[in-house]
Amino acid sequence: MKSSRRTFLITSLGAASALALSRQALADAPLVSESDPTAAALGYKADASQVDKAKYPKYAAGQKCGNCQLYQGAPTTDHAACPMFGAKQVKAAGWCNAYTKKA
Repeated sequence: MKSSRRTFLITSLGAASALALSRQALADAPLVSESDPTAAALGYKADASQVDKAKYPKYAAGQKCGNCQLYQGAPTTDHAACPMFGAKQVKAAGWCNAYTKKA
């Protein structure tokens, strides 16, 4: 019985450590640049006010990464992860064509 308990504790602590490390790695991830191939394909701009409205008619004033459903941080954070850009972060004030308003 002690062996099972010990195994459980070791496994649980290992999983918790891995989760904490992955969150820290995500927090330390670099910001995506506008010249990044994925960013360029999605029309990402670090400042939503710089979006080419003729090229991206979907854009509307007030849309920004910070209020997008894909944004992984709190709306008040300066930057956070976005699944569209893998291991890179986006600016909360940014915008891309994958924008989906939070419900």
